[in-house]
Amino acid sequence: MSDLSNARRRTLGALAGAAATAALPTAVRAQAWPSKPIRLIVGFAPGGGTDIIARAMAQRLSELLGAQIVIENRAGASGVIGADLVAKSAPDGYTLLMGHAIPNAIAPNVLSKVPYDPGNDFTPIHYIGYVPNVLAVHPSVGVRTVDELVALARSKPGVLTYASSGIGSSQHLAGALFTKLTGTQMTHIPYKGSGQAVGDLLAGQVSMNFDTMPPVLPHILAGKLRALAISTATRMPQLPDVPTFSEVGIRGFDVTNWYAVMGPKGMPRDVVARLSEASKKALEDPSVKGKLEPQGVLYVGPRNPEEFGAFVRTELAKYAVLVKELGVRAE
Repeated sequence: MSDLSNARRRTLGALAGAAATAALPTAVRAQAWPSKPIRLIVGFAPGGGTDIIARAMAQRLSELLGAQIVIENRAGASGVIGADLVAKSAPDGYTLLMGHAIPNAIAPNVLSKVPYDPGNDFTPIHYIGYVPNVLAVHPSVGVRTVDELVALARSKPGVLTYASSGIGSSQHLAGALFTKLTGTQMTHIPYKGSGQAVGDLLAGQVSMNFDTMPPVLPHILAGKLRALAISTATRMPQLPDVPTFSEVGIRGFDVTNWYAVMGPKGMPRDVVARLSEASKKALEDPSVKGKLEPQGVLYVGPRNPEEFGAFVRTELAKYAVLVKELGVRAE
């Protein structure tokens, strides 16, 4: 056989190999990923509800994926700083976001500008669940019911204060909605996260907050805070003596915090599918459920990435209307 024929065979073989590799990129990526630690960005300070839920899932996810999940807290701007970091990261599956109703649905409608498109700059991966908001007051406020709180607030317009995890947070929106529904005036005090907000509430520096259950539940059970109402349709087993907002005559209090695993736009579909399946298995694991369910996490919601994407679009539209009605805006 001539040298020319051998050269042609080598060339054709190389081309065939290249074509085969190009034809199967998804399978190759699926086998190779993950090959290094995965960052899970939490856009709030340690100790808040988002951080608690992320850490509850991280160990089991690490075991299921065969790669370490590293929690990084990037607090600030109601979770927008952390969300922006993920939105601008490479879509390779190694930088994920603990998605949240605040940076992914509420804050974009409250803040005059966010550095990402909440509807298009993220890949929906897996919905975790939602947690109700609890109206909790410091005992020094001296009220035991919502009626007593409303009466006190009306007698002292602007004197009572409510903490939140930041401007444009669900706690901020919940407080604004509460004042509208009850015809009261209270002063909003924003923090960089629930951990700081709850810390000052425990110290009596603020009167109340409308936080999620995870950061306030231990303090309510210990008697350090007093829960007056909860935002679920029915009472929660963790707080059986705390009435719902509807029970105390406040209807239309539709503000909840949902959590999800998300990534940057353009992630490979095979990586998304594997992350979604691992998240599903983690949430079904007794060790994870044993940490999340006592915190009040409810699993009702989207069942796959496609449904979750549609859910986010619905949430953005819902809060656009609510924010406009309340007149809550931040420059």
